[in-house]
Amino acid sequence: MAPADLTSIPDLITSTRRAAVSTYVVTGAAGFIGSHLAEALLRRGDAVIGIDAFSDYYPRRLKQSNLMYLLDRPNFTFLEADLLDAPLEALVAGCHGIFHLAAQPGVRGSWGSGFEHYVRDNVQATQRVFEVASAAGIRVVYASSSSVYGDAEGYPTPEDTPAMPRSPYGVTKLCCEHLARAFALNKGLDAIGLRYFTVYGPRQRPDMATQRICEALNTGRGFEIYGTGEQSRDVTYVDDAVRATMTVMEVAPGGRAYNVGGGSETSLLEIISTCEEICSSTLDVRHKAVADGDVTRTAADTSLILEETGWAPEVGLEEGLTSQLAWTMSRRALTEASALV
Repeated sequence: MAPADLTSIPDLITSTRRAAVSTYVVTGAAGFIGSHLAEALLRRGDAVIGIDAFSDYYPRRLKQSNLMYLLDRPNFTFLEADLLDAPLEALVAGCHGIFHLAAQPGVRGSWGSGFEHYVRDNVQATQRVFEVASAAGIRVVYASSSSVYGDAEGYPTPEDTPAMPRSPYGVTKLCCEHLARAFALNKGLDAIGLRYFTVYGPRQRPDMATQRICEALNTGRGFEIYGTGEQSRDVTYVDDAVRATMTVMEVAPGGRAYNVGGGSETSLLEIISTCEEICSSTLDVRHKAVADGDVTRTAADTSLILEETGWAPEVGLEEGLTSQLAWTMSRRALTEASALV
């Protein structure tokens, strides 16, 4: 299905909903997690109205390639629009829920003058989504982040740990959680936040460490590590993150903020070593100074989401990295083949 323009939205939405079981709005539908989520919803038989502004945080062509998996599906409608201007009231009418994944990502870019983009795309856009959802009386599942914890008091980190973000990006994500609570108390908003812990897999953003490792191994280029590489992350495979996102929409009690972690806390050096073993290749590693706002460690306590929804991660680190490496190699092969045509 071709992307919609504003004048055709009502007719497209009506035809999309006719054959579907449920209809969901997915913001950030051309992004990493958003495109996987939209694909999973369509595979389940639901209808999806996808929205994305194609911000310039990374190349537009990568997001367009994510949409290749979606645009030819009969129950998918796509609108390129900024959430502050999009006709959300019309889009959500009759919908069963909103998955709000659109955001300005990244810790390093949130310092200095870049912060205004994070305020606009994270805080103000989320405020608009909450306004529309509370007025329509529908549930919102929104993306928060493990960055709200900063350097946590303990590991694994449960949700009741004091949130003390150490980057402006983390501050905006925590602000969204506070907005959700304010809207719940005053406007009756039904919202659930997901504190994603380092999601990886096919279609991962090109600035993320795991994707940069895969690209470097695939091309033979060097890889730059910020710091020693001993810093650890609880990494979560994208299919597990999507399953958690869909599960909480269906069964979680309102007002929660859940950790979504993969149970695979590992250092960057260990991720590199695993990828090298999978590829039977060696990465040329170079070290740089630690970036402002980066934390030393993350590890998710996921007992609350398990207890209340039954969700638990299923994909192990080696399996997930193998999948991401295979996707990276296949994408390069397609790119090179297209260049020869």
